[in-house]
Amino acid sequence: MNIKIVAVGRIKEKYLSLGIAEFVKRLTPYCRLSIIEVDEERMPENPSDAEKTKVLIKEGERMMKHMKDGTHLIVLDVIGKLASSEELAEKMSSLGLRGKSDITFAIGGAFGLSPELIKAADERLSFSKMTFTHQMIRLLLVEQVYRGFKINRGEPYHL
Repeated sequence: MNIKIVAVGRIKEKYLSLGIAEFVKRLTPYCRLSIIEVDEERMPENPSDAEKTKVLIKEGERMMKHMKDGTHLIVLDVIGKLASSEELAEKMSSLGLRGKSDITFAIGGAFGLSPELIKAADERLSFSKMTFTHQMIRLLLVEQVYRGFKINRGEPYHL
């Protein structure tokens, strides 16, 4: 399985980088994982709604350039569907069984995702009703992908 994470911005905190690197390493036997970082658009101090929309559109265009035709696109969105670890594992397994071996997860920047990217998504997934930084979500996502593979193989990490 090929899993790609397309995310806005760079990870600046060392503890997050180390955590992400650990799960990327752990995922090596299970899938080919790539993480693409696109530049975060600069935002004025107190942006208007129009300025926020403009930023989302620019970031979305950058992200869309990394979306492969035929990939199953899952956007991480606070108003997306909540799923348990088991449900995410089942989703990854069922996609693989249906011949969908390319999955792309999209993580927006501070203001979320562009409407065009959301519209292009096959699914909208929420990790919580709470708000997390997009850098933290990246760590949570790679851990949950790893957990999903362990669940699907009946291996002890999840128990």
